[in-house]
Amino acid sequence: MKVVDLTHYLSGPYCTKLLATLGADVVKIERPGRGDRMRQFGPFAHQPHLDPPVARGDSNGVETGAWFLYLNTSKQSVTLDLKSEQGKEILLKLVKTADILVENFAPGVMDRLGLGYPRLKQENPALVMTSISNYGQTGPYRHWKAEEINLYAAGGLMNITGETDQEPLKEGAPLAQLGAGQNAFVATMTGLMYAEDTGVGQQIDLSIAEYATNVLENALMQYSYSGQEYSRVGNRGYGRAAWGIYPCGDGYVGIIAGPDQNWPEVANIMEREELADPRYASRQGRLLHADEVDALMLPWLLDHEKVKIFKAGQDHGLGFAFVSTMQDLLEMEQLEARDYYVELDHPVAGKLQYPGPPISPHTSIGAWVYRRAPLLGEHNRSVIVTRLGYSPQEFDAMQSQGVI
Repeated sequence: MKVVDLTHYLSGPYCTKLLATLGADVVKIERPGRGDRMRQFGPFAHQPHLDPPVARGDSNGVETGAWFLYLNTSKQSVTLDLKSEQGKEILLKLVKTADILVENFAPGVMDRLGLGYPRLKQENPALVMTSISNYGQTGPYRHWKAEEINLYAAGGLMNITGETDQEPLKEGAPLAQLGAGQNAFVATMTGLMYAEDTGVGQQIDLSIAEYATNVLENALMQYSYSGQEYSRVGNRGYGRAAWGIYPCGDGYVGIIAGPDQNWPEVANIMEREELADPRYASRQGRLLHADEVDALMLPWLLDHEKVKIFKAGQDHGLGFAFVSTMQDLLEMEQLEARDYYVELDHPVAGKLQYPGPPISPHTSIGAWVYRRAPLLGEHNRSVIVTRLGYSPQEFDAMQSQGVI
C-alpha cells in the first residue's frame, strides 16, 4: 500500500504513523531546509541544556526532536517545494500510483496549490484523500486557527475535566489531536476498502474538534435528554467516595471500591475496622460520608508504596491501580513480559526506547514494521530517481534550484 504523506505537527503524522507501522510504504513530503515543524519541538535527544526556542533551527535539533522521532517512525522523507512547478509534477507522479494521500493543511491550501482533490482525482480516480483540519473543510469555522487547548475546549472535553467548582482543565497529552489521528486512520482504511471494491476514491473530511465532541462520554446526551449540565467531579469519580486518585507513600494510587459486596475487603486490606461500619457499606453511604472514608484510608495509603497497594487490591478482587511515572512505565514487568518496547538506533539521536504497537505484537501475522524516523530528505534520491525515473542530472538540477 502506497501512501503520500503531506502532514505535519500531530494529528496527521499520527495517522500516517499507524499506516506505516502496519507496513504501508509512506513517503513523507517535507519543506526543503526545515521540514515538518515538529522537527524543531523538543525535548531534543542528548541536548538537555537547550530549550526549544534556542534549539529551533539548530542542525541537530532538526533531527532529534522527540515528537518527530516518535510520530514518524517507518516513513521515508522527501523534500519538495510544492509551490514550484517541478515540485507539483513530482507529487502528481507519486499520487498516480498511490492508494492514499493524507494532508492536514488548513482548508483551501491544497486547492490554492493546484493540488485539491478534483485535480488529484484526475491523476488517480481510486485515490483516498484524507483531509484533517481543526474544524473541518466546511462551515463558518473552517478557516479558524487552533492549538490543542482550543480544540480540547471547543469540542467540549475541557468542560467536563477538572475539580468541582474550579476552572476547567486541559488533558496532559494532546488527546484531541492524537485521537483525531486515530479516527483518520480508521476512516482512511475504510475508504481504501471501498476503493478496492469499486475503483472509486473519495476525500475524507475529518475535524479534530468534532473528534473531541465524539468522546464526551454521556455529557452531551445527558444535556440533550434532560437539559442538565454534566458537572466536573475531579478525581473523585462520579462523586463517589473511595473511588479515585489518592496520595500514597511514593506517589499516587487509584482506589476503586466497588462493587458493594467487595467493600469489606477494603477494611481488611487497610487494617481499619472502622471502614467496615455499616454506614459505608453502600455507594450512597460512602458518598454521604466521603470525607470520613477518605480520612480513614489516608494514613494507611501514605504508609505504603503504590505497587504494593495496587497488588493488595488486585489480590482481594478490587480494581486498584497506581499512577505510573515514566520510569515506572519503562520498568513495568507487564510491558516487559509482552515485549512492548522497541529500541531504534537513530544516526543522530542514538539508541532510544519507543512505545510499541497499539495492538499486541504477539500475532501470527507479524505485520508490525518499526524503523527509525528519517533524516530530512534522506530518501530524495531513492524516490525521485529510482522510483519515479528522473535522471541523476535532473535530480542534481532540481536540488541546485531548491525544488528538493
